[in-house]
Amino acid sequence: MARSLSDAIGPSRADTLLGTAAPAALHPLTLRPYRMRLMADTRSPIVFPHRHLLGIEALSAPDILHLLDMAEEAVALSRQVEKKRSILRGRTQINLFFENSTRTQASFEIAGKRLGADVMNMSVANSSVKKGETLIDTAVTLNAMRPDIIIVRHQESGAVDLLSRKVDCSVVNAGDGSHEHPTQALLDALTIRRNKGRIEGLTVAICGDVAHSRVARSNMLLLARLGARVRVVAPSTLLPAGVDRLGVEVHRNMRDGLRDADIVMMLRLQLERMSGAFVPSLREYARFYGLDEEKLAYAKPDALVMHPGPMNRGVEIDTAVADGPRSLITEQVEMGVAVRMAVLEALAQNLPN
Repeated sequence: MARSLSDAIGPSRADTLLGTAAPAALHPLTLRPYRMRLMADTRSPIVFPHRHLLGIEALSAPDILHLLDMAEEAVALSRQVEKKRSILRGRTQINLFFENSTRTQASFEIAGKRLGADVMNMSVANSSVKKGETLIDTAVTLNAMRPDIIIVRHQESGAVDLLSRKVDCSVVNAGDGSHEHPTQALLDALTIRRNKGRIEGLTVAICGDVAHSRVARSNMLLLARLGARVRVVAPSTLLPAGVDRLGVEVHRNMRDGLRDADIVMMLRLQLERMSGAFVPSLREYARFYGLDEEKLAYAKPDALVMHPGPMNRGVEIDTAVADGPRSLITEQVEMGVAVRMAVLEALAQNLPN
C-alpha cells in the first residue's frame, strides 16, 4: 500500500490535485500543510483536538486548516477507481436525522463507507421518537448499542449539543435548527480555496435568509476566522438580531452587497422555519434579492456563485446563473463527501481502541 498520496498517484499528479502546482497563488498558511503532507512518508502527526464536531465556533484556524488539508487528500482518493480505506473498519456510524435530508445524509453515508465503517441510517419517522420518546431517551438507547460516531441533524437549535452530553461516542452536528451546520461551512471553504487558491483577503457575500440559516452562521464564523471579508445581504426582516457582532458587514440591497465580491453565496428561504410573513411575496423577493445575471454583474468579473442546496430556482437564484460557467454548486456536492470523510477520520483518531 502506498504510504502517501505522492506514492499512490505520483508527485506531479498530487501537485495538481492538491493545488501546489502554483504555490505563488496560495497563502503560506494554506500551502505549508500541503507540502508537509506531500513530502512526508507517513501521515501528519497532528491530531484533531476535539471529541465532537458540534460547530465552527469551537474550532481554531489551525483546526479548520487541518480538516481542509485532510479533505484535499479525500478528494484525490474519491477520484480514484479504488475509493475504499480501512480507517474506520470495525467502527459503527449511526446517521440520526430528525429532519429530511438528501445531500447531507447521503454524503455522510458515502463518507463512512469509503472509510470502512459499518453505517446505519436511522429512520426517525419509523422510530420510537414518533411514539413519544424523548431525545435523551433516544440518546441513551443508542448509546447502549455502543456506536463509535453518531451524525445528528435536528430541527431544534442546541439539540445536538444536548445529545452529545448523553453518549460516550463522538457526535457530529449535521445541522441543528438555525444554529450551525459546520460540515457545510467546511465544504464551502474547501470549494473556495480550491478555486481561488486562498480564503484570506477574499470578499464573500452571503445573500438571502440569513436569519433562519445555520449555513450562514457557520460560514460567517469560519470565513472570518480564516481572514475573509464577509458580508451579509438581506432585507431587514431576514437579518438576525446582533448579526453585526459576528464581524460581518451588513447590507440591505444587492447592489451594495455584491459590489466587488469574489464569492456570491446564495441562501434559500427557510419557509419551514418561518412563523409569519417575512417577505411580501416570493415574486417580489425574487425581484429584489434573487440572483440573476444583472445582479451578478455587480460583483467582480471573475466572481463565483455558490449555494448550499436545495435551490429554489427562480426565487433566490436564476437557472441561468445556477447552471452557468461561474457556478460551483455541483462541485460543492463533491467537496461535501471529501470534507465529511476528513471529519470522520479526524474524530476517529481520538476514539478508544
